[in-house]
Amino acid sequence: MGRVIMIIVFVLFNICSLSFVNSVSSSSLPVGFYDESCPRVEDIIHEELVKKMSPIPRNITIPGTLRLFFHDCYVQGCDGSVLILPTDDNNSERNASINLSLAGDAFDIVDKAKAALEKECPGIVSCSDILAILARDVVHWWEGPHWEVEKGRRDGLISNATEAQLLMPKSDENITTLIRGFESIGLSTADLVTLSGAHTIGFTHCIEFASRIFHNDTTLNSTIREKVILSCPFPKIDRNVAEALDQSSEFVFDNKFFKSLRERKGLLLTDHVLAFGENDLSRKLVYRYSKDQELFFKEFAKAMVKLGRVGVKTGNEGEIRRDCKKFN
Repeated sequence: MGRVIMIIVFVLFNICSLSFVNSVSSSSLPVGFYDESCPRVEDIIHEELVKKMSPIPRNITIPGTLRLFFHDCYVQGCDGSVLILPTDDNNSERNASINLSLAGDAFDIVDKAKAALEKECPGIVSCSDILAILARDVVHWWEGPHWEVEKGRRDGLISNATEAQLLMPKSDENITTLIRGFESIGLSTADLVTLSGAHTIGFTHCIEFASRIFHNDTTLNSTIREKVILSCPFPKIDRNVAEALDQSSEFVFDNKFFKSLRERKGLLLTDHVLAFGENDLSRKLVYRYSKDQELFFKEFAKAMVKLGRVGVKTGNEGEIRRDCKKFN
């Protein structure tokens, strides 16, 4: 009996420890951090994005950079920890099941931007700052809002798959659980709804919403169900097949995602509950954003700046990686 109690205490301690790690503080950063040390930092990053996007201007994997930024900031804070490749000695965040669907091109554009910056400003620009700038540039490329990206983050020295799997929001969570998760990293219910608007250019794999279409979930619009079930045949679900989260305008960053939620066209349960869950503020914001794109753009820009402050490492914390895929 004593051994069982010790094991239970050990498990609870580790879960609480991970939760504590996720309850990171938010602090503002300067916008002009690289004005003297690497003045062309944003131009260089944008040039690499243009190179990547020019052959296929609506490359559906590049918006994954925005998702990559969120996955990075949600665990250990915005420190580039999601970029680390797993090794024999370290099962990194990137290897967590919930991160395996992150687009390869999203990682690739970060690596290309880092390589270009290392030629002009070696050892100066962090991978976490590169990811933050790319997330903004991707949104703007797809006709969304523009904002000034704060800089000065340093790259973290910890990347753990178990932690990422435990802490990252799952696609079937209810509104209460989602809100608690966001609060644990210093973000509000309004931030949750606003940042979910990123799904206007997002894609999700069939497996993430399979139960809703195959169990004939009546909360899902029947027309959308009939459409997506053609590309997600049951029972042999191809885990590589993806569908647009915004079926009305997947190649434009706009407010139609919120309009689709009100029409019960949100594929993920976590999106559906924003409009039909038990939180009044969430439902009201979905309605307001569906009616006012300018308001959504304004609030999205503010929420992205706030997200970019979560758990940042500055000063002597962390490091400036030479290669975004591995610790120095």
